[in-house]
Amino acid sequence: MLNASPHGTNDTNSSSLISANGIERILKICDNAGRVSAEGDSPVRHSMPHDTPLITLIVVGLGLAFIFGLIASRFKISPLVGYLLAGTLIGPGTPGYVADAKLAQQLAEIGVILLMFGVGLHFSVRDLLSVRRVAIPGAIGQMSVATLLGLALALYEGWSIGAGIIFGLALSVASTVVLLRALQENRIVETERGRIAVGWLIVEDMAMVFILVLLPGIAGLLGGVNSATSDYGVWFSLVLTVGKFGAFLGAIFIIGRRTIPWLLHAVARIGSRELFRLSVFAIALGVAYISAELFGMSFALGAFFAGMLLNESRLSHRVAEESLPLRDAFAVLFFVSVGMLFDPAVVTERPLALLLTVLIIVVGKTGAAYLIVRLFKYPSHTAHTVAASLAQIGEFSFILAGLGLTFEILPKAGHDLILAGAIISILLNPAVFKVLGRWKPDPERAVSPDSDPRLFVAGQLSKKGMSTIGTFSGHSILVGHGRVGTLLTKELDKEGQQLVIIEEDKDQLRNLPACVAAAIIGNAANEGVLESAGVADAEWIYVAIPETFEAGQVIERARQKNLNAIILARAHSVEDEEYLYKCGATNVVMGEREVAKNMARIAFGN
Repeated sequence: MLNASPHGTNDTNSSSLISANGIERILKICDNAGRVSAEGDSPVRHSMPHDTPLITLIVVGLGLAFIFGLIASRFKISPLVGYLLAGTLIGPGTPGYVADAKLAQQLAEIGVILLMFGVGLHFSVRDLLSVRRVAIPGAIGQMSVATLLGLALALYEGWSIGAGIIFGLALSVASTVVLLRALQENRIVETERGRIAVGWLIVEDMAMVFILVLLPGIAGLLGGVNSATSDYGVWFSLVLTVGKFGAFLGAIFIIGRRTIPWLLHAVARIGSRELFRLSVFAIALGVAYISAELFGMSFALGAFFAGMLLNESRLSHRVAEESLPLRDAFAVLFFVSVGMLFDPAVVTERPLALLLTVLIIVVGKTGAAYLIVRLFKYPSHTAHTVAASLAQIGEFSFILAGLGLTFEILPKAGHDLILAGAIISILLNPAVFKVLGRWKPDPERAVSPDSDPRLFVAGQLSKKGMSTIGTFSGHSILVGHGRVGTLLTKELDKEGQQLVIIEEDKDQLRNLPACVAAAIIGNAANEGVLESAGVADAEWIYVAIPETFEAGQVIERARQKNLNAIILARAHSVEDEEYLYKCGATNVVMGEREVAKNMARIAFGN
């Protein structure tokens, strides 16, 4: 606070003096913050009583990420590009302020923990087992192909076989954060192809944990130092790794399966939202830390299994909701930390090697994953999704590359190529998703003979030249058979309406009631799917999907084909409501408003 001068001193001069001193102090702080060594040492701040590299990193990192993410979005580019650029600007490869790289990596690790915890909340043991037939051999096969390609490039560069193996393995494992972000942005996490991609990733993570634990024991065999070189050392490391992993699974499923849900329900009964949110973060971070410190597993793997246990709890949706904001913030810091690792000099010093590295990641891995998924007789759009998801590298690649340097197996050039390849592949990943998404989805695997005869696949209909699935008039069409759509179907069944459902995930089309005349597996936003449901002759069209933009596309196309239909949609906000009305909806239901109306109706007996 500014105190008035007791002697009647001119306030303007006093304020000017204080402002000048304040500006000078700020300039000194900024100058000191920029004086950081290329090794990532903490800044020397002579004008401040305490060193605050963590606060500086968070403020500068998130601030720049916001600015460049906003610019990227403005040009219709993925915000990830902006986050990576922000990291590059505060990394040692560019002039100016250099953030503490070690702190950035630890903050990013927290983001990975929270993200994997959230994935576990939506990925049950049953889901993991349901994709094991393709995920286990697929992940191992794709890692093998990428490793061999990396080994070939290493030998071409004149490195040792051991260096080539480490280099290839680092190129074989995908980034957890990038893969999950891509699946979430495309709204396919909970679809069959999303579960295959996540299951594939989990197998890769498990294999990489095994390799990281085993590496110190076999470093000597790979041409490194400071490691056990005898056969006893190798076999001891192998047995120890398997034993630790078995102990971890036993602890998490025997002890954790009982204690974690019980603890969460006990906290929920207290009624404090603050304590509940704190318990969520304590469980996620605590289990991740214990899995790493006691069992030698990765933080991400421990958090994933903790979330998977809570998936069976009725509080799982609330847990996911409470952890989402912090998870997103730390995920941004992950991309900033990756950008800090990038050294632009590698682009000019080793352009051919860098190009080949990127081709192995984006083309070699993608092609191998695509072929493997197709070999298991999955449709091409499932293979496209899995392949695009894995066309990048990330966290485990950095860890393995760092260990390769520590044990003197991998040359510095290999380490630089891995980091540069990670940056470029992450930048290219949204484009890879977009390019592969241009292919028209093939039909899902043919509906089995014992399945519901009312099920149809949009792709199969188009191949057979069928414009509609039957002769309907005055019927209803429901777009989206998720949680809201399922409840709506039950109500429509009571009213005896003839209903045609359009749903992209065939797993949502089970135990359909009698009012459902047909169900189409497809995306209503795609051209031709609405026509197949007889949209021109429908009386009612219910758009129950939660994605506002996609719902607007469906409404616009439905209104173009049928001017008289009554179109009902759902919205999450007033802005969404206005947008859907502009698209042609007859009426829009906003959840919060309806809850308030029902509460008032019950209270006043109306």
